[in-house]
Amino acid sequence: MAKKNKLMIFILTVGVFGILNTEMGVIGLLPAIAEHFHVSISAAGWTVSLFALAIAVSGPTMPLLLSGLNRKKVMILVLSVFVAGNIASVFAANFTFLLIIRIVLALFHPVYCSIAFTAAASSVRPEEAPKAVSKVFIGISAGMVAGVPIASFINNAVSYEMAMAFFAFVNIIVLAATLIFLPSMPVKEKQSYGEQLAVLKKPVLWISITAVILLNASVFGVYSYIAEYLESVTNMSSNIISVTLFVFGGANMLGNIAAGRMLTKNPMRSVTLFPLLLGAVYILVFFAGASLIPMLLLTFLWGLLAGGIMANINQYLISSSAPEAPDFANGLFISACNVGTTAGSAAGGFFIAQMGISSVILAGLVSVILSLAVLLLRNKKYFPAEQGKKQLEAVTNSNSHMLK
Repeated sequence: MAKKNKLMIFILTVGVFGILNTEMGVIGLLPAIAEHFHVSISAAGWTVSLFALAIAVSGPTMPLLLSGLNRKKVMILVLSVFVAGNIASVFAANFTFLLIIRIVLALFHPVYCSIAFTAAASSVRPEEAPKAVSKVFIGISAGMVAGVPIASFINNAVSYEMAMAFFAFVNIIVLAATLIFLPSMPVKEKQSYGEQLAVLKKPVLWISITAVILLNASVFGVYSYIAEYLESVTNMSSNIISVTLFVFGGANMLGNIAAGRMLTKNPMRSVTLFPLLLGAVYILVFFAGASLIPMLLLTFLWGLLAGGIMANINQYLISSSAPEAPDFANGLFISACNVGTTAGSAAGGFFIAQMGISSVILAGLVSVILSLAVLLLRNKKYFPAEQGKKQLEAVTNSNSHMLK
């Protein structure tokens, strides 16, 4: 059973890598897309922004609509859509058709990720659930970080079409593994839409959603402009910037492992300490941003916090606020993250326009301070520290119950 659970978690991890790779990988192909379809680079950027917008809309809705179906069948459906969509992207005759394909894929994106989190948590003992979920998040981190350079490399070494085909190739492998190795996951005790939507009446859920939006904004308000910051403020060369971003990505994946252990031992303390640590890193970056070696070290620390640890904490915040509707809660988590990413990017751009590139750190710091205030309110009013482990068990037990 332990081997089967490990295999399932591995397949889910590669699965979310394929899904996130499809979403983020095109960032490395934007110049090629602009050239291939004879559009501007800003127009090519719609392949990313419309994808994110569609996820924000479908995050709360699609997992809810499909929540009563066998989860294996739903995963097969989603993966099949991604395989077909990515293959169609290779042969897209015009840019409009490519955008339509991207929007359709984005609508199904939250469904697979939501099920992956729930299935991973349910495959192990309740106290081990955060570690299982953190392993799935490694796939998300890899998709966000590795997808861009991999797609860019294939495009430069072979062709644009082969780079797009790579997305389909990953999804085909996961689809085959899902068909062969994953067990059936029927939902024997189905929840009505009304029962799941009822969690929206809980104030703690909205407080948690606000915290997740602010935390994501605090990271992506800075990360969206990190290359320009490293070039203009730290005076890094393009090669060193690439290495620095690679370090950030590696730390991001390590952060997932650390987050699983932290949330297993003391979730409430982890939730409270996170914005304090992230704020401290931003303060150090603000004052040491012009120094090469300190920035390399701080980028590693930032990667640990801003990627894997934050993603796991965000998922925990919302799932622990609505353990009675795990699939719907995970959909809300995905939607809130995308709203936060959009808001953070806009806030970072505003600070840069008003005070210059060095001030982008302030956009992250302001969001961190606001998130800390919201988290303190959430923890004090709804989840006293001594109840942290009981709440974690409630979340994981609910996930297990939903899949039995």
